[in-house]
Amino acid sequence: MQKDLLKLLDLTREDITRILNVGDQMKYNQKHGLTHNYLQGKTLAMIFEKNSTRTRVSFETGMYQLGGHALFLSGKESQIGRGEPIEDTARVLSRYCDGIMIRTYGQDEVEELAKYASIPVINGLTDFAHPCQVLADLMTVRERMTRLEGLKLCFVGDGNNMANSLIVGGLKCGMDVSVACPEGYDPDAKVLNFAKTVTDAKFTLCRDPREAAEGADVVITDVWASMGQEEERGKRRLAFEGIYQVNAELMKAAHPGAMVQHCLPAHRGEEITAEVFEAHADEIFDEAENRLHAQKAVMYLLMGEQ
Repeated sequence: MQKDLLKLLDLTREDITRILNVGDQMKYNQKHGLTHNYLQGKTLAMIFEKNSTRTRVSFETGMYQLGGHALFLSGKESQIGRGEPIEDTARVLSRYCDGIMIRTYGQDEVEELAKYASIPVINGLTDFAHPCQVLADLMTVRERMTRLEGLKLCFVGDGNNMANSLIVGGLKCGMDVSVACPEGYDPDAKVLNFAKTVTDAKFTLCRDPREAAEGADVVITDVWASMGQEEERGKRRLAFEGIYQVNAELMKAAHPGAMVQHCLPAHRGEEITAEVFEAHADEIFDEAENRLHAQKAVMYLLMGEQ
């Protein structure tokens, strides 16, 4: 693997498979009470410029279970929030810590942080990519369906960071990927260009969610307005409401026994109905739990393995 985890575009299929395999082992160790303090004495600096529940708790818990320690740095309370250049923050934290996780807005900030840091940098979320979440998604699908290659993944909703990372992660693992989103809300052009280069899996972008869901093994959605887009909420509701929703009717188009995934938090009645959410709650909360195990694998492979 490379020094950092900035986006799934940087990883090979072999890299992703290795992370998932180590994540499975981490989960086994934790469930069976086996000591796995591979990061004993190491520290992870966690920079949060966007609020979080799952990201903070899973990384902090993961570092504790690995024998290390996580440091929470709020954008408002640290010097980075007061205008300290990102390159200076990177070099300072590299003198103190063994890794950095950052949850922020611009992908360029994460890339710049990694450029100047001499320690691994992990993207906890940006507006462009959510690699840790999608690694957990892939881990959950593989757990329940025993494979990824040859399955069909469908995403319904905004062409946001989740859509971007699902397209890349799914295609790199040999999954066919279909995305349905309103016009003007397409995934990032860099991701669509990547999809054109894939020859061993099929990618489809369409406007009709039912068409996208046809024969899908996994149906995934996300909120219509992500963090930082609150002012667009009314406009987005007009574009999405009544069409881009995972509901019982949409699920009829999917393969019988299809999984549903949601990165949470979920707005029941908007992007997903309460009925479908509760019918697939076990899968969705397995997915949430697997953030912990997949991220422990990432931290071990970047910070612990020599």
